[in-house]
Amino acid sequence: MANLQVKGIDDGLYDQLKRQAAVENRSVSQEVILLIKSHLAARTAQRAASSPAETLLQLAGSWEDDRPAECIMEEINASRINSQRFQDGF
Repeated sequence: MANLQVKGIDDGLYDQLKRQAAVENRSVSQEVILLIKSHLAARTAQRAASSPAETLLQLAGSWEDDRPAECIMEEINASRINSQRFQDGF
């Protein structure tokens, strides 16, 4: 098993790490290993996740219709219902 020595840690950061380890009933070494593992796991999951743009493209799909645009527009217009709700104003 490998050893890792970290030099130059700020005293405040080390104290915070020690307190967190004590709260979790772990040694400082165990706490550091846990933090490193969880950070690396989160980065791996983040890289594997789709970007918002990719997700949108997957959800949206693409339009597949061999008819000319005019025919599609006529069908859409014919299916619309004119609302009489605001005929007399608000």
